[in-house]
Amino acid sequence: MDHCHTSDLISLEQALEKLLAQTVPLTNTETINLTESAGRITATDIVSPINVPPFDNSAMDGYAIRIADLNDHQTLPVAGKALAGVPFQGAWPAGSCIRIMTGAPIPSGADAVVMQEQTEVTETGIQFTSPVTQGQNIRTVGEDITQNAVVLPKGTKLSTAQLPLIASLGIAKIDVVRKLKVAIFSTGDELQTIGEPLQAGQIYDTNRFAVHLMLEKLDCEVIDLGVIRDDPATLRQTFINADKQADLVISSGGVSVGEADYTKQILDEVGKISFWKLAIKPGKPFAFGKLENAWFCGLPGNPVSAVLTFYQLVQPLIARLSGFTTWQPPIRLTAKATTPLKKSAGRLDFQRGIAAINENGEFEVKTTGHQGSHIFSSYSSGNCFIVLERERGHVAAGETVHIEFFNHLLKNQ
Repeated sequence: MDHCHTSDLISLEQALEKLLAQTVPLTNTETINLTESAGRITATDIVSPINVPPFDNSAMDGYAIRIADLNDHQTLPVAGKALAGVPFQGAWPAGSCIRIMTGAPIPSGADAVVMQEQTEVTETGIQFTSPVTQGQNIRTVGEDITQNAVVLPKGTKLSTAQLPLIASLGIAKIDVVRKLKVAIFSTGDELQTIGEPLQAGQIYDTNRFAVHLMLEKLDCEVIDLGVIRDDPATLRQTFINADKQADLVISSGGVSVGEADYTKQILDEVGKISFWKLAIKPGKPFAFGKLENAWFCGLPGNPVSAVLTFYQLVQPLIARLSGFTTWQPPIRLTAKATTPLKKSAGRLDFQRGIAAINENGEFEVKTTGHQGSHIFSSYSSGNCFIVLERERGHVAAGETVHIEFFNHLLKNQ
């Protein structure tokens, strides 16, 4: 049995609905060089100032012809050349063809390009060995993109697929949403900064490091406030200071119900909590709310739980605040479990798994092993979440389950 009471927990879907309904994207923008815009979000539609291609050009190395000339002659002498960047110049005599290279402007009057593999060179000229159709192998002006067309909508994240496209339009500067400012800190007397020697009863603060790494992958501006001890006055002042600097404040730890878990208590004083207990595992103690200026997310203290709640809730929140309108949640696929999976009914369970395609072309998945919320190695050895429904119990080998492959935040490569 699940020993926690689940009737007062809200579902992941309800939490996401509340979170996204309450927040709005940033409105601040900046103009930057295209060469510096990888990972940024477009603040306006990208509109093409030109036609692409800007002129009719050849899709092949071959010969430009007027089909009427070919109908009247068996062979056509070569009247000149058209190269990429060097158009054919001068008069084009009737009954002749023009040697043309890929990308070269189509000579005026030409209505087809015949690839050189469909021709033979003879003493009297070029003989064409295959039927020719109107417009073949000609890239027409604006065939790819027409002038004034919206190439990319507002809210698009820019990467390798988009940036060369914008560059092909000759656009050197673009308007983007300014980077989201995110303040992060961890709470707990037991935490020690990475690199410092551990004292009795201490553990290293891996949560803040993991959150920092994921925020960098999401192209946020990170304000790292370090480890905050379990002192209400210090924690309260940290929230106040973070609120003045950031658009979003993320803490780790202190949102459970222990005697030294002050985060929820202080949030009730300096802000407003929207929800703080979720029907998911791992990650039940997750707080979301609003400070005076910034939004707030309180992650659980357990490392696996902190990353899971960031992945499932903070990631779409950051997309929302950043104006990333084309962000898509992870796709859930079906797979056959090849190992038994332990589960108690009551909470939606995200177990870490290793998925692969079997010899029949079907997805199979196995557990990474022990699923405790302190077993962070399960992220390193796994490549997906095994998503088990809230009321589902133990899963036997051979049963069908849902999986979500890790995206770029957690992928091993």
